[in-house]
Amino acid sequence: MASSGFPRRLNGKVAIITASTQGIGFATARRLGLEGASVVVSSRKQNNVDEAVEKLKAEGITVLGIPCHVGNGEHRRNLIKSTIDRFGRLDILVSNAAVSPSIDPILNMSEAAMDKLWDINIKSGILLIQEAASHLADGGSVILISSIAGFNPQRTLAMYGVTKTALFGLTKALAAELAPNVRVNCVAPGFVHTHLSDFIFQHEDTKEEVKSQTLLDRFGSADDMAAAVAFLVSNDAAYITGEVLPVSGGMPSRL
Repeated sequence: MASSGFPRRLNGKVAIITASTQGIGFATARRLGLEGASVVVSSRKQNNVDEAVEKLKAEGITVLGIPCHVGNGEHRRNLIKSTIDRFGRLDILVSNAAVSPSIDPILNMSEAAMDKLWDINIKSGILLIQEAASHLADGGSVILISSIAGFNPQRTLAMYGVTKTALFGLTKALAAELAPNVRVNCVAPGFVHTHLSDFIFQHEDTKEEVKSQTLLDRFGSADDMAAAVAFLVSNDAAYITGEVLPVSGGMPSRL
């Protein structure tokens, strides 16, 4: 059993977190596990899954690793089935997978890049939730991971930002459809150093410009985002559904 300074708010819960072998996804799986949940981690590559599983097991977390490309229907079905076969239930689904294949302006972006953004950032999450919905236990929770860029899509992330804006509307729609038994909320992370944001951190001027937009004068960490997810899926947030929680150090976050 995991031992940590975190509250044991999630004892007995089972959580799937997509794209969870690094970055925000891994930090979320770790935090939920340390709060007592059994966690299912996934990503496209088996070796990444195996590595994440070993790290989590080393902290006493009950974990199952399943390779899953969220854009593949067979993979999505296997992710849900394997979870139910192993644990017999599903309480929490965190849809975290996203891509940013192009920094072109929307008017110059290729159709292929737009298709990939739609398929992974929006469509695959919807299809995964469709697959999971009948298995989610009463009192269950769905979390969509969006981005602060969804409030004000920036020039180099314009279409990516638009897909993240769409998740705000999806949160509202799914919260209504899954009510009253399952809550649906959204976390909108600020800038965290992950593979998706690496291009920002490679340029000192850009990095400092982005940091200056925060009120706390620092970038967020993956653990900051994981803490927000852990709150929203816990009973401490039992009366919160259909909401977007910006976790951005005070960056502008209203449409």
